[in-house]
Order: sequence, then structure tokens, then C-alpha cells
Amino acid sequence: MLNYVVQRGDTLYLIAGRFGVAIEALMKANHLTAPGLYVGQTLTIPVSVPFEYVVQPGDSLYSIALRFNTTIEAIMMLNRLTSAALRPGQRLRIPIYTEAVVDADTANVRGSAGTAFPVIARMDRGARLPLTGIAGDWVQVRLYNGRTGWIFRDIVNLVPHDGERPIQEIFGYYTEEEGPTLPSSYKVFSENTDRLSNIGMFHFRIDRENPEQIEKFPLFEDAYMREVVGLGHLHNIKMLATIHNLLYERGKQEVNKEVIRRMLTNPDTRKAFIQNIIALLQNYNFDGVNIDFEDVHYEDRELLNSFYRELGRELKSRGYYYSVATPSRTSDAPTNPFSAPFNYAVIGAAVDEFVVMLYNEHGWPGSGPGPVVSIGWMENVVKYALTKMPGRKITAAVSVFGFDFNLTTNRNTYVTYDMAMERAKKYNKTVVFDQKTQTPMFAYTDEAGNQHEVWFENAASIRAKLQLAHRLGIRGIALWRLGMEDPEIWTMLADEFVIAKSVT
Repeated sequence: MLNYVVQRGDTLYLIAGRFGVAIEALMKANHLTAPGLYVGQTLTIPVSVPFEYVVQPGDSLYSIALRFNTTIEAIMMLNRLTSAALRPGQRLRIPIYTEAVVDADTANVRGSAGTAFPVIARMDRGARLPLTGIAGDWVQVRLYNGRTGWIFRDIVNLVPHDGERPIQEIFGYYTEEEGPTLPSSYKVFSENTDRLSNIGMFHFRIDRENPEQIEKFPLFEDAYMREVVGLGHLHNIKMLATIHNLLYERGKQEVNKEVIRRMLTNPDTRKAFIQNIIALLQNYNFDGVNIDFEDVHYEDRELLNSFYRELGRELKSRGYYYSVATPSRTSDAPTNPFSAPFNYAVIGAAVDEFVVMLYNEHGWPGSGPGPVVSIGWMENVVKYALTKMPGRKITAAVSVFGFDFNLTTNRNTYVTYDMAMERAKKYNKTVVFDQKTQTPMFAYTDEAGNQHEVWFENAASIRAKLQLAHRLGIRGIALWRLGMEDPEIWTMLADEFVIAKSVT
């Protein structure tokens, strides 16, 4: 599938004919109940990629570029054309995503094409920006905050993509150190900026004593947060404040539920909380918010819906990006008390990005051994979400951690990739890749005679999840959390996928 931005004069009939798809298929892919469109609307086009266009009599590179929201230069580069001349019947691969990659130590992005116009952003070498237009010696690009700007053509390399390598987003959750085995995300984040689309800074939660306020969790210096946000912006990463209602008292979910109930129940408290979200975004120069509410009373579900709608209206009016993370569910039936309060259709209609948290399929008390996120579980949850909203809104949040299941005591412990590999080495065990679940695992017996199974994630399992995300037509995946993963993930991403930036 590919995305198309509606232009002036477009109709469903014209767009369907342009891409050779049925109007009914176009409406279904976009959850449209009426044929009306608006300029700037993003549509998912249910076609396979790479997409080829057959040149018709009267076509020019200009008209084809205009038709498919690309540029003459990108078409010529992708098809290795040395001349703008076309012939009827000629087949052209159409760029569906073109990057301008900064090839200077520092690059200024200006408000319009020319050095007389103000600088609206700066980029470091290697920053990747989606190309949206060309005018003379200047190229138009899209920035982390949704704005467009102009950059001098001589200091960027243009790289067109036709979808032969899947084009996906990578959302990374960023946390601080949680002891010697769980490092801060900073090192991984700073070394892989070209392979990250969005970052959620997991540093904020509802204040337990005053639920209209947002507290720092964990504590940090303001200068540090602004530095991290600024680093992301220098590499065209959308930086989000993740706000949650977790970890007040370990293992006591009822406390989490009561804190959010106190915020939701009073309309004035909700309103004040939303205004404090806006103030937080302004204070640290965030591009938007990622709301991660997880423990909610089922009886509070309509209040939760109201909050999501109210926050969405306020963020949209101010130009901020709106992302919400939700627990997994596979049907409308409220069978799981953890996910039952979350109405996918309501949230999907309100947000820019719907992050569905696929963990923990296994790993909760009493679950028994198995993968944190199997490929089958991911497919079932995402297919349900696709009945509630277009795929271009959906991000599948997957684990990069795993669990060591003690089969004798029926307890499990958290393991990072490094911890899992060290344990396999210690007990001289070979890691096997379970084909059914597309997950690595091994078994061992400890010194006390206890039987264990270790299920975790590596580059191969993350590749499988990204390939499924691509097949299902969703945005991509989110990684919980940066710093616990197999380092080979980043090489795999660079070699096998195109990581989209600044997706609107």
C-alpha cells in the first residue's frame, strides 16, 4: 500500500482511476462512509509496491510528477532517465517517498526558497528529510513539527524510493537507567538517529496528589530534557512527551486506576490537566504528546473517551501531534479488564497516531512460558485495529526485551537481549528460532535443578514484525525500550528498510 495526499480537484473517481483500484476498495481502506474529500487529506491506496505507471499520449514528466505527488528529478533518478522525453507505453517506476539527506556539517532550513528568508530549523550531517518539492536551487522538505521548509540543493543528496525496500516508521521509547542491567536509552538514541522516526520520552506522569498536574518521573534537569529534544530535532525526529499513570506503587494497579479516575471525573480537572500538557510541550519544545494510560476502571471508559476527544481538539488547534498508546484487544467484547476500557474507534478518530501495545502476550503472572509478542498475536491485534481506523494511523508497539520463565517455581524475570545471550552462554545452550511464533528461545536447567525457558527478541524477530507491519499496511513499529535490544536490529533496519521521517 502507499499513501496519497489529496490535491485540489481530486475526487474518489479520479484517484481510483489514477491508481487502477476500485472506488469501493479505496473507501474501505480509508474507512470512508461518504465520497467527500478535502485538500491535504491523506489516503491509503490499496496497491502493491513498487508501483509502475504506463505513459499515456500527452503525458510529460511534469504532469506525472504532479499526478503522483512527487518531483521530476525523483522520477528521473529512480528510472535512470537522461532525458525528459517520454514515449507512450513506456513504464515508469513512481517514487512513493524521496529523501533529502544532509551532506554538510550543518544545514539551515529556511522559511522559503532563498538565503534572505529566516532560518526555521537546523540539521546536522546525515539528517534525513522527506522531499516535498523543488524550486530552482532549493528543495522543499518536511520537518519534525509538520512544517515545510527549504534547503539549498547543493548540500543534500536526493534519494528516491519506490517501495522495493519496505518503507516503515520506527517509534522509540526513551527511558533513563533502571539499574546496572537496564541502561539509559541515550547512547542507542544518539547513535541511531537516522533510523528513528519518533521518540517518546517516558519521563512524565499524572501527579498522584494533585491529578491536574504532571510530575517528572524520574526526576531530571530541564536542561537535559531540552538537550535531548534538540538532538532529535537536529536529525528530523519528532520528539514527544510520553505521559502515563504507572509505577506509583509497584504491583498495585488499583492505585494507578484511582489516580486517573480523580483526573477524569471532574471536567475542570481534565481541562486543567490538558492545559498543563500544553504548557509542558511548550516548556521543552516537544512536537506533541504520547498518552500512555494503562490501568483504568471499566466504569470510567466514557470519561476516558471524553478526555481523548478533548485533548485532541486542543492539540489540533495548536498544531501539536497527538499519539496515544493503548493495551491490546482483538474484539469488541470486554473480555480483558486491562484493555476493555479502551475504545479503539473513538481513540482512532481523535489521534494522529494509534500505538497498540502488543506486550505481554506471555510474561504476566501465571501466563506460562512463551514469547512476549508472537507474530500471530501481532497479526490478530492489528487486524482488529484495522476494523476501527485506517492503517496509516496504526503503530504496533513490540518488545525488545524478553522473559526467563522458571517452570519449576512458576515465576519469571525480565531479561534484555544481552542478559539472554549471557545466560545462554553460561549454560552452554544454543538459541533456536521458533518458526511458529517467529521468536528466539532456549531452555536450560539452573544450579538448583529448576527448569527454565527463555523467550526474547533479536534482529530476526523484529524483522518479521516489520515485514508483517508492511504487509498489513500500517505505519510501522514502536520499540519498548531503547537500550535493551539486539544491536544488530540497527544494521538490519539500515540494510533492509527505509525509515520514514516526519510522517503527517
